[in-house]
This record gives sequence, structure tokens and C-alpha cells, in this order.
Amino acid sequence: MRPEISPGGQRSFIEQARRAQIVASAIEVIAEVGYAKASLAAIARHAGISKGVISYHFTSKDELLETLVVDVYNDVATTVTPHIQAVETAAEKIHTHVVAVATYMREHHSALAALDQVFNNLRGPDGKPRYGMHTSEELFQALEQLYRLGISEGEFRELDTRVMAVTHQSAIDAMFGYWTVHPELDVDAYARSLADLLVHAATSTTNRGDR
Repeated sequence: MRPEISPGGQRSFIEQARRAQIVASAIEVIAEVGYAKASLAAIARHAGISKGVISYHFTSKDELLETLVVDVYNDVATTVTPHIQAVETAAEKIHTHVVAVATYMREHHSALAALDQVFNNLRGPDGKPRYGMHTSEELFQALEQLYRLGISEGEFRELDTRVMAVTHQSAIDAMFGYWTVHPELDVDAYARSLADLLVHAATSTTNRGDR
């Protein structure tokens, strides 16, 4: 059984709230016990609902986890984008992106831990990882726009924007992977250093001076 959808294609407020509750519980359970032990029954217990309620809203655990990833990424974008829009130059935008994403994850550590578990364990129908480089195209394109802005404004040297976008996102992923293994890491300081490195790599020699 699937939840009712309004004629306009929108779920009711109550359905949206229930789905959000289930996703939030999935995040906490996965972060606490890991992917393998995060059964639908465990998630239901955490949410204070029956397993059947989860099945009403999600056809499978895989669908629930895919929704979890989409919801976290959407929340990151909603939180980070205003900070990027509030600064003017491409260098400032790139620096802000790295630092703001790190701040979000520091403040939502369970979400980071859950994403790490899902990315490392969830498989598609073909048995291959559900998430990875092959699902990051939207992120790469968005980052390329920032580097193109810097080039068009004469702030950045001529460079391969796809190389910079992939390097940028991969470096952020590595930062969080390292933080997961080394929880004592000052992730804010790491993010600032990483942002400086990316900007330095892209900045034209003329604009960079002796830095």
C-alpha cells in the first residue's frame, strides 16, 4: 500500500511529516548501530511506530535509504546556498562552500555518519555501489559554474573546470572520510585550509601575487 498523493502530485502535510520522522529515525539508527543492524524494525522502534507504517510510506529499505540521501543533500543545499549567494567573488564562493558544508556536517554529525554507512554499503540491482562518481554529476556541474565564474571575471587562470570540480568534491568527501576515522579532527580548521588550497590552485598568477 502506498500513501495517497494529491491531484497536484503533492503528499499531504501529515504524510510529509511522517516520512521526515522515519528518515530522521533511520539517520539516528544507522549512525548508532551501522548499516547492517539498522533494520526496518529497529528504525520503527526508534520512531515509536510499527514496521507497517514504514512499509506504508516506503516500498523497501533501499527506497528509505535513497530518500535519506536525497533529503540530507537537499538540506545541505538549502543551508549552504544562501551563504554562497551572500558573497561576491568566485574565490569567496568556493571558500564559503567548503567551510559551510563542513559546518553543516559538524552540526549534523549523525547525518554524516549515516551517509558514510549508506554510501559504503547500499548496492543497486546490479550489485554495484548505489552511490559514487556515477551519481555526482549534478554536484560537479554546480561546482564547475563557480570555477567558470572565476575564469570569466579574470579572477582564475584558464583551467579545466571539470578537473577542479571533481577534485573539489573529492577533497570534501575525503575530509569527511578522514574525520570519521579521526573524530578528534578540528574539521573547521581543516575545511579552511582545504578551501585556501583550492582557491590558491585556481587563482591566476597575476591575482595571486606572491601568495
